[in-house]
Amino acid sequence: GPRYTFQSTGMSSARVRKMKIGELAHRTGLTTQTIRYYEDIDLIPEPGRSENNYRDYPEAAVDRLKFIRDAQATGLSLTEIASILELRQEGDGTCEHVAELLDRHLEQLDRHIAELREARTQLAAMADRAQALDPENCTDPIRCQTIAVDADRLSVPEPLHHHG
Repeated sequence: GPRYTFQSTGMSSARVRKMKIGELAHRTGLTTQTIRYYEDIDLIPEPGRSENNYRDYPEAAVDRLKFIRDAQATGLSLTEIASILELRQEGDGTCEHVAELLDRHLEQLDRHIAELREARTQLAAMADRAQALDPENCTDPIRCQTIAVDADRLSVPEPLHHHG
C-alpha cells in the first residue's frame, strides 16, 4: 500500500518550503474547509503563519492529510484516525491497533449487509404482492393495501378473519 512518511517537525537550519492552504487542498484532493476543520479538531497541527498572516503548511502536512483521507475511505472514523495518529506520535507501532479497528469495521459491515439483504427480501416480496393485488380492492384512502398487508405480516401474526 501507499507509504506515508511523517517526519518530525524539528526545525532545520535550511528554510523549509511552506505552502498555502489552497495548494495543500489541491495536492490532497480535500477542500480548504475540510483542512480547517481537521485543524479545529486537532487532527493536524495548526500551521505557522506567514508575515501576511496566511496559514503556512509544511510539506509533512500533505502526507498526514493523505493518510487521514485514505483512512477515512476504509470506513475509519475521525476519532479512530486520531487514535492512530496519537500512537504514531508517541512512537508506538500502530499496525496492531489499525488491524483491530479494521476488523471491527468489517464485522459492522457484515451485519449491515445481512440487514440489507433481509430488507431486500421483504421489499421484493412486497413488490411481488403489489403486482398481484387488484387496485379495485383498495378501499382505504390512507393506506396502500400493499404496505398494509406487509405491515401485518411483519409485525403481528396473521389476523383471523370472520366473515358472517
